[in-house]
Amino acid sequence: MQRLFILVACLVCLGGHAVAKPQAAAPRPNIVLIMADDLGYGDLSCYGSETINTPHIDALAKNGIRFTDYHSNGAVCSPTRAALMTGRYPQRTGVEGVITAARHRDVGLPLEEVTIAEVLRDAGYSTAMFGKWHLGYDIKKFGPLRQGFETFEGFVSGNVDYFNKIDQEGHKDWYFGDELKHVEGDVTDLINDGAVDWIGEHVRENKDQPFFLYLAHGAPHYPLQGPEDAGFREVGKRVVHRPVEDNQAVYKAMIESMDAGVGRVIAELEQRGLAENTLVIFCSDNGQASKYGGSAGPLRGQKATVYEGGHRVPMIAQWPGQIEAGIESDLTAIGMDLFPTLIGLAGADLPAGVTIDGVDLGPVVSGDQAAPERKLHWVHGNNSAIREGSWKLVMPSGQAPELYNLASDLGENNNVADQEIERMTRMLAAHARWEVTVRKGVDKVSRR
Repeated sequence: MQRLFILVACLVCLGGHAVAKPQAAAPRPNIVLIMADDLGYGDLSCYGSETINTPHIDALAKNGIRFTDYHSNGAVCSPTRAALMTGRYPQRTGVEGVITAARHRDVGLPLEEVTIAEVLRDAGYSTAMFGKWHLGYDIKKFGPLRQGFETFEGFVSGNVDYFNKIDQEGHKDWYFGDELKHVEGDVTDLINDGAVDWIGEHVRENKDQPFFLYLAHGAPHYPLQGPEDAGFREVGKRVVHRPVEDNQAVYKAMIESMDAGVGRVIAELEQRGLAENTLVIFCSDNGQASKYGGSAGPLRGQKATVYEGGHRVPMIAQWPGQIEAGIESDLTAIGMDLFPTLIGLAGADLPAGVTIDGVDLGPVVSGDQAAPERKLHWVHGNNSAIREGSWKLVMPSGQAPELYNLASDLGENNNVADQEIERMTRMLAAHARWEVTVRKGVDKVSRR
């Protein structure tokens, strides 16, 4: 069946909002996916920040849709990226925690996992990635070129010195394809420069071929370095942080620099005549690290927690002419949904024999299926959570479970577990079944 709507239109309809119906089926769109790193729910002006100015990202929301109940699959970097690439719970892939620069240099996302880049490439899309990979340090074994991307420029670790391109264990980390190279400049600018140049080259050489462009920013993840800063890490030395006089000022500058780059990418799409058939998605990989200046807005928790602040993150999408402008959706969605829905949008087939945990929301709009009823699960270390409708059960390590009704208690302040014993018991049992079917027996790449 031809798709008359895309992912975000599907989600809006499910959220109870009206979307203008396109007059005719659109051709397969280009897809630009932009992901920030450790960006909190309250760190964009369109999500309520009064101190950080993000006019270009705000423009995406003004011209498209802003989600208020979108979640990353992980509360830290690597699990979310594994889920995004595979459409599966990261626990199925074994990437359950951070793939660290110190302890996990010989492991990564298994090559037998089928990635969104592989499926789109095989469906005729040109695929390119710029920025942070964080799914394996051995680039010739686990790198993006081994997982469906035809072009890659960026770094493979969890974070780098934005100017010296050195990870926190003292390893050089900036690649063109499989080759380690040093380039001058700020990582944020390099990611955007690479994307803009690649779009221009694509138009010159393959203008009739659709593309999947993945921009995985390092900002605003530590180390805190603004666009006018300088490098400080050295090869062979383990250096994680550097004292900063005003964390919030630098954090603000990093996000605003990223925002300016988003504006450059959108401008390039418009200049090349690609905007009308390009879906642009912006999101974050997990919640903020509060000590560096990030904000969860009205939410409780932060990165590395299973409270809402750890995984409820901004998500915005724009496709001119296909999505009604200025829409807000409260549909509950999660990162692993992007895989099956974008695959459907591209007219590609899901991989045979592979369990996909994300939901393709396209059939909902066509009337073939009802809105999905499902439970969602998060795990970080020995802490876990399950979501069912508006109800969320948090299971802190070594403590009694906590039950919250997010419809009336978004900040997870009022634990009603003692008042909802039957519901809590049912949700505990559901999460225990998930543990057995999804988590147990998987050879974990990392768990922390």
